[in-house]
Amino acid sequence: MNEQDVYDVVVVGGGAAGLSAALTLTRARRSVAVIDAGAPRNAPAEGVHGLLALDGLPPAELLARGRAEVRGYGGLLVDGEVTAVTRVTGRAPGPEVPAAFEVTLADGRTLPARRLLVTTGLVDELPDVPGLRERWGRDVLHCPYCHGWEVRDRPVGVLATGPMATHQALLLRQWTADVTLFAHTTPPDAEQAEQLAARGIRVVPGEVTALETEDDRLTGVRLADGTVVAREAVVVAPRMRARADLLDRLGLRPVAHPSGVGDHIPVDATGATEVPGVWAAGNVSDPVAQVGPAAAAGTGAAARINADLVAEETRRAVEARRATTP
Repeated sequence: MNEQDVYDVVVVGGGAAGLSAALTLTRARRSVAVIDAGAPRNAPAEGVHGLLALDGLPPAELLARGRAEVRGYGGLLVDGEVTAVTRVTGRAPGPEVPAAFEVTLADGRTLPARRLLVTTGLVDELPDVPGLRERWGRDVLHCPYCHGWEVRDRPVGVLATGPMATHQALLLRQWTADVTLFAHTTPPDAEQAEQLAARGIRVVPGEVTALETEDDRLTGVRLADGTVVAREAVVVAPRMRARADLLDRLGLRPVAHPSGVGDHIPVDATGATEVPGVWAAGNVSDPVAQVGPAAAAGTGAAARINADLVAEETRRAVEARRATTP
């Protein structure tokens, strides 16, 4: 295949969800192009955790292995950023493989596709605290199931910027007895304060103005009054914004996620969106999914996309047979 062909499926996004989907589809003998902008969300992390048999594998190595597997089954990997997707049904290149969508890249290239799977993930919008962005994915964290083991028994701080802060602090108490909640912009209410106190979690009032580091490691949290509280890791709850601007021309836009963590593209149990022919999987549709569930969602969506294509091909074959049968 090359970039002039009509693809059975174009996958936008080359993370765990997108590559898992592409692997399933290429093994089903589908023509697949995976377009990836090369900006994985978990790039700063040292390893992917909680992924069976691959725990601790560096994110870049996981993606490299996945890309090699997809390529080995005939899939095309395209480096680039998708800027728009347009429906082009009715402008088909042929009766057997009509293109439903045209995928446009930032450099002007276009790829026609019968079906579209969006696995573009999300962007973490972090609190505006000096030093925080630079430590993200290293000793500034958000998911205890991803990184709790790595900070076990160490002094950990939770930066309260929204309603998830108390929940995060109570979760982190599972991994370490030394948890401090920095009230910052969202002090706990009376019920939350009681829960925190019952679990031995200290609450520090006042605004956080910076993170302190030494020798490229986090050492403390600085407050507005100049006090520095020693911490070796800080947990935050970023707002998670779906990378979905490319779907604007299809009228498909993100909505608030029920968890309150950000927005997402709604899908049904199969990964199908409200736009026929368009599926979504991974963090773009489920912001709280870890790598394993994201990959599984990609695989599940791929199977349903293949079934949908089989149904279309069968319908066309029946119509063709009827047209030629006396």
